[in-house]
Amino acid sequence: MKIIVTGSLGNISKPLTEILIGQGHQVTVISSDSKKQSAIEELGAVPAIGSISDVEFLTHTFTGADAVYAMIPLSFTEPDLSDYLRRMAQNYAQALKAAKTKRIVVMSGWAADLIKGENVENEFDELDASITIMRPGSFYTNFYQSIDLIKGKGFIGKFLTLRYSGLWALLTGKTGLLMGNYGGEDRIVFVSPKDIADAVSEELLLFTKKTTIRYVGSEEMTCNEAARIIGTAVGKPWLKWVLLTDKAMLQGLKMAKIPEKLAETLVEMQAAMHSGKPLENFHRSRPKMGNVKLADFAKEFAIAYHQK
Repeated sequence: MKIIVTGSLGNISKPLTEILIGQGHQVTVISSDSKKQSAIEELGAVPAIGSISDVEFLTHTFTGADAVYAMIPLSFTEPDLSDYLRRMAQNYAQALKAAKTKRIVVMSGWAADLIKGENVENEFDELDASITIMRPGSFYTNFYQSIDLIKGKGFIGKFLTLRYSGLWALLTGKTGLLMGNYGGEDRIVFVSPKDIADAVSEELLLFTKKTTIRYVGSEEMTCNEAARIIGTAVGKPWLKWVLLTDKAMLQGLKMAKIPEKLAETLVEMQAAMHSGKPLENFHRSRPKMGNVKLADFAKEFAIAYHQK
């Protein structure tokens, strides 16, 4: 099959490309970074250098493909995240329609349908194609962005942005705390990008008669349990994940000079996580859990932590 992978050589797209190449498929990887061209070629894939904001480029790249994996890279420089996500989703839909692509796998988030203005899944509804919407939990790899603050280089109240899928956190490096307006004993589904890549590779080869939704997770636990696993791996077993009020979180984001509309969206995302509704939907779908546990990832995290 001829398959198009978006997302450059990111945490999902790189292992996905490796899986598909290993299966003998012809893979083209879209990247906005020309410096990634050689690395893409080394994997055995064809690089397509361009931006998903360019509908003509997308249409040309998608034409003739049997399947497309479509994801939207996040931009936290955009003051209106909802508008940005919708514009990019519309670009995809326009290009996919023009290219007459018949199999599409769209990356979403496990709480995306619960956030007002954030659910762009319906932008693909009018396409005459077989579509799967992927709804993964909170990525293990989000913790990498916490390394400096866990080491104690941050300050109390300094904010660290993680992912729109829900894991936005505050870390106070001096006290070893994770904070957010979800956390503490809230139960969350965490997921390895490798398990997501496995699930996407399976879906790309299927052809469903209607749009389907697939939830993806690797392990379910409380936020404090996750913090303890990560903390223990780096010699800080006391690491906690403190639950803030929505008001305190909003005030903190504004202090960090996050644009007001974006800050409100982020608080709403975390509030949805705290509500437990994403977990209810996840359980209702009865997905098969992936193989990579947080303790496995914590070993990789600890290596990166100590090398930095």
